[in-house]
Amino acid sequence: MSHPPPPALPPDPSPGMPPGRRDDASPWAFAGMIGLASTFFLFAATPTVIDAPWWVVALLMLVWVVALVQGCRWFVRRPVSVLVLAVLLAIGWFAVVMAGARWLGWTSA
Repeated sequence: MSHPPPPALPPDPSPGMPPGRRDDASPWAFAGMIGLASTFFLFAATPTVIDAPWWVVALLMLVWVVALVQGCRWFVRRPVSVLVLAVLLAIGWFAVVMAGARWLGWTSA
């Protein structure tokens, strides 16, 4: 008994590219990376904006590094999420600075 031939595979829409890889990059991912770079300067300039303890600045920078790694992981698979991540980081920085000034007595530097 002979087996029927396997069904024909559809033609590869992008010959020469690895499977699952798109040939165009989303502009949202690039906008998100620009946002992440911008938030780096916010986080790094925290001691010049407000007299926050050193450990707060260290924690903020750690949060930024984790966000950068996640943004790199999401760059191709979830490009809009990279932009949302950058916006959330900026809002989070503002919230930390305002909360520290309001409730912990941090003054402007």
